[in-house]
Amino acid sequence: MPKKYGVKEKDLVVSHILHLLLTGKLRSGDRVDRNEIALALGVSRVPIQEALVQLEHDGIVSTRYHRGAFVERFDEATVLEHHELDGVLKGIVSARAATNPTPRILGQLDALMRSLRAAKDSRAFYEIAAEYRRTVNDEYAGPRLAATIRASRNLIPRAFWTTYQSSREDMLPFYEDETSAMHRRDPEAARAACVGRSYLMAQTMLAELFRRRVFAAPDDIGQVVPQVFTGAETPVGEPSIAL
Repeated sequence: MPKKYGVKEKDLVVSHILHLLLTGKLRSGDRVDRNEIALALGVSRVPIQEALVQLEHDGIVSTRYHRGAFVERFDEATVLEHHELDGVLKGIVSARAATNPTPRILGQLDALMRSLRAAKDSRAFYEIAAEYRRTVNDEYAGPRLAATIRASRNLIPRAFWTTYQSSREDMLPFYEDETSAMHRRDPEAARAACVGRSYLMAQTMLAELFRRRVFAAPDDIGQVVPQVFTGAETPVGEPSIAL
């Protein structure tokens, strides 16, 4: 695989392992083959080890002395728990913002909301939404909380959401509620908007994992779960963990 310039090799390895997980090529209890990864990505074992350290810290793999790295439990409950944690963490920051919103932050968020409403495609919506989160986090999250939020993003793949065609319709109401809560100085409503958004993201992602048979689904899942991923490729130069 050609190297992607401007992207750390460790991040490429993290993205590659997550891609294997999210496509069912790695499953709970499987051993992570370092030699296969080195061959597939054309990297040394150093960034592979760095990636495994990060993934172990994030609860995705565990290492066993003299045996290697193995995938931790990865199932429907894991995905739900991951998104629940992400919603709670972001909710803490949003509640802080709603407790003490400054005119400067409210002005920035209002401008971003206008851009979110006007976004014409899922990629544009995702990028603006990411800027919204950065604006809130940079102002109200301390370094420890900010680091924990960054770590919680791994199972929320960028490439999935930039190609999910209903992103704007599904997610915009939660950003509207969160922004409104900040204007009203209502921390609990701001927190609830973050938790609700993360829950819907979990359900959407699980629908795709069921559709692709990564997880076992109910017998009628093919009749009730729409295809939500278009398969568009991620631009060269950034890690890809598309489903």
